[in-house]
Amino acid sequence: MSTATAQAPRRTLTRQGPYWLYLLPLAAGFLTVVAAPFAMNVYTSLFHWKGGQAPMRWAGLENYATLLTDATFWRSFQNSLAMIVAITIIPTIIGVLLAALLFDYLGRRFGDRAIAVLRATYYLPQILPIAVAGFIWSTILNTRQGSLTLLLHGLGIQQTPDWLGDPGVAIYSVMLMLVWLQIGYPVVIFMSALQRVDPELYEAAELDGAGWWRRFQAITIPQIRPEIFVVVLTATIAALKVFAPILILTGGGPENSTVVPSYYAYRNFFELSRVGYGSTIATVMSIVIFIVATAMLAWQHRESRKEGR
Repeated sequence: MSTATAQAPRRTLTRQGPYWLYLLPLAAGFLTVVAAPFAMNVYTSLFHWKGGQAPMRWAGLENYATLLTDATFWRSFQNSLAMIVAITIIPTIIGVLLAALLFDYLGRRFGDRAIAVLRATYYLPQILPIAVAGFIWSTILNTRQGSLTLLLHGLGIQQTPDWLGDPGVAIYSVMLMLVWLQIGYPVVIFMSALQRVDPELYEAAELDGAGWWRRFQAITIPQIRPEIFVVVLTATIAALKVFAPILILTGGGPENSTVVPSYYAYRNFFELSRVGYGSTIATVMSIVIFIVATAMLAWQHRESRKEGR
């Protein structure tokens, strides 16, 4: 008995010992895909370099000092806030309302098949290639024969702006496309989250006389709060990294009115041959995204602990 008892912990340790080996692929992937490129990017940002075979001249923190006084960068950072509104705030609010309406109201009256069709319709823009979506919206926003212009003309509004050519309007046109592009993501996530909510909660609330809006406030929002956080976090990160819609629709113009940090970094990398400065922009935005994500995760963890108490 004593021998078996002494050997039992040893067998347990032997079985548990190799478990850390399963982390090796994850660690190798992280080093290869994230850590090594980021370290190289930081290293490049410390030099003046035109790329290719051109010599690299040491700059130290000069690129970062230049960035602090770069009006175009701060304009691009300001436009990132507009991207957050278009990709995170507006679609999340609309997505919660649509999901609740589909699940708690329309679903009861028209059945699951009709709701599945509507859900797929909302999600359709998400599966379109961004080039196709950009072409569609460049046609819609065409100044002369675009669908939006013709619609306004049909309503009697003859003076329509240059949707993508006016510096005061272009950013809102891009935001309109992004809202359309993003709306399906929160709808699908929230609809899936509502599937795990006990239907008896809604039935009991309805029997007590609670209307749709009251059920939405008291049941829907509290029950899908974790999914709302996931959508807000992932959409915010996507907003800070947005690139392709700007490249396709406006190219950062007119007059840098729609430039965003990722596109500004791209322009310095490939158009202006300022690789070191482009690396500086990319490094700063990577740090900003990391700080934002960490702060949101910490806030969510603190709120979860409060609810646990």
